[in-house]
Amino acid sequence: MGVSDETDQTPFPASRKPPEPAAFGSLFQVYETRRDGERLLYIGEPVASGERLETELWSLFRSHGYEIRIQRGYQFDSGLPISRGEYVLVAEPRSVGTDGIPRTNLILFFLTVLSTLFAGAVFWYQIPLTEQPWRIVEAWPFTLAILGVLGVHELGHYVLSRYHNVQASLPYFIPVPTYIGSLGAVIKMEGRIPDRKALFDIGVAGPLAGLVATVIVTVIGLQLEPLAAQQAVGAEDEAIVIFNHPPMLELIAEATGSSDQLEDGVVHPVVFGGWVGMLVTLLNMLPVGQLDGGHILRAMVGEKQRGIASLVPLALFGLAAYLFFGVDGADSVVIWAMWGLFALGLAYAGPVKPVNDQPLDTPRMVLGVLTFVLAALCFTPIPIEIIEP
Repeated sequence: MGVSDETDQTPFPASRKPPEPAAFGSLFQVYETRRDGERLLYIGEPVASGERLETELWSLFRSHGYEIRIQRGYQFDSGLPISRGEYVLVAEPRSVGTDGIPRTNLILFFLTVLSTLFAGAVFWYQIPLTEQPWRIVEAWPFTLAILGVLGVHELGHYVLSRYHNVQASLPYFIPVPTYIGSLGAVIKMEGRIPDRKALFDIGVAGPLAGLVATVIVTVIGLQLEPLAAQQAVGAEDEAIVIFNHPPMLELIAEATGSSDQLEDGVVHPVVFGGWVGMLVTLLNMLPVGQLDGGHILRAMVGEKQRGIASLVPLALFGLAAYLFFGVDGADSVVIWAMWGLFALGLAYAGPVKPVNDQPLDTPRMVLGVLTFVLAALCFTPIPIEIIEP
């Protein structure tokens, strides 16, 4: 195979030798190849139907250690571009693992540790940080609870991504100095999803792993001695923020003989870590776009997911309107209205489409239904109430 190298003459390693054009000539006729760093560019014309072209080329190049995409034209970092009138098959080496030290992940994790310590110390443990800043470390149980439920959720996705050989980053935590101390965590996935099984497994692993961590954190928190300051409050003349209990929290309290704590509103801040895990599970299980629920439902019902997803924003806007006009739940209106807008954008963008779109097996279908039921137990229409002084 003749290669016109634009930027790099380094030979391909034996373990990552790209396929010869003759190996896929019945799908894509190549009349020139070029190289841009580690990327290999096949310039030519597709000769097969779109679905067959995508499925068979993807499988071939994946077996050689490459991810591919077909596009019109190509812009080099330096040198003359390839015209937009030409088809270019871009093959890029796959890398499932993590290369080097994940500095960004570590920095964000460290900042989230600080932000959750701050949130716990100020809003939950009532520590006067301006006078005794060193006491911020006393909020470590709160930090461990929050990072535990968030981290285990994302690691569930990461582990199953590795299992299915789908490239994924380590979790990126998002530090924000609010009552929680974080906006959650995400992982970045690249490349195509092989089939519905992989899409389902990767999607469902996060909520289920996160729920296991949530239950453990909640049970531990309910066994700890409640603190004198249980609700997220500031000074005496500031508003009190009350976090209402979803059914799952009440079930856990009932099973552990701790219902009296919830009735009295006197719990340890670690219990709030479990509350956060339930809220994260609920929101991630909304069946739209590339949220976990969207992945799971797309794997379960295929293209029908789009129709269901289009109803989710309407349901969230309807809930927000009901709380605003129908009941005394105005404090939670912003949450559901904001997520209605978010769901609208995700529904418009659409879900991930796996390369092999064959239906799921029955056990996974049953597990999917069970996961949505568990997520429903994490729902409460008025999660937050603000009581003015």
